[in-house]
Amino acid sequence: MNFNNITTKRLILRPITEADLQGFFELDSNPKVHVFLGNKPVKTIKESEAMIANILEQYKTYGLGRLAVIEKSTNEFIGWAGIKYERHLRKEFNYYDLGYRLKEQFWGKGMATEAALASLNYGFKDLRLKEIAAAADVNHMASNTILKNIGMSVSGSFVYNNVRHNWYNLKNPFI
Repeated sequence: MNFNNITTKRLILRPITEADLQGFFELDSNPKVHVFLGNKPVKTIKESEAMIANILEQYKTYGLGRLAVIEKSTNEFIGWAGIKYERHLRKEFNYYDLGYRLKEQFWGKGMATEAALASLNYGFKDLRLKEIAAAADVNHMASNTILKNIGMSVSGSFVYNNVRHNWYNLKNPFI
């Protein structure tokens, strides 16, 4: 993936590298992070290695994928955010998916909203995507709030792994 880092007031979004392994493991081994993600936190560093390998493959195949979220003031890896080409969540179609995941100590500070908004802008202005979608467990109030705060609206719902999810989408306002 070849592009300039995305910067916001407090964050830097940059391509994920193998050097992010420990940060990924810290993020995804926390059971609280996975409450609305199937309750399957990673147990081994190998699982985090596989996640990073998958993201690096998305960069090669699709030219985009999730980005590391770095806190500017500390240069710390605090999670990931960004757009990926999603082929598995909705069986009936593929789409460009907006997602984010932060370490627990960074919840409730507006950083996921900041990263999501920067990702949405990148997807629309730089990648010129026609539409971006997102999904959130109907019970995940924080994630549903973030998606609404960045201008997305619920356009329906679907069931994935026996859990109802709100379906969000937004058309590119710049084209």
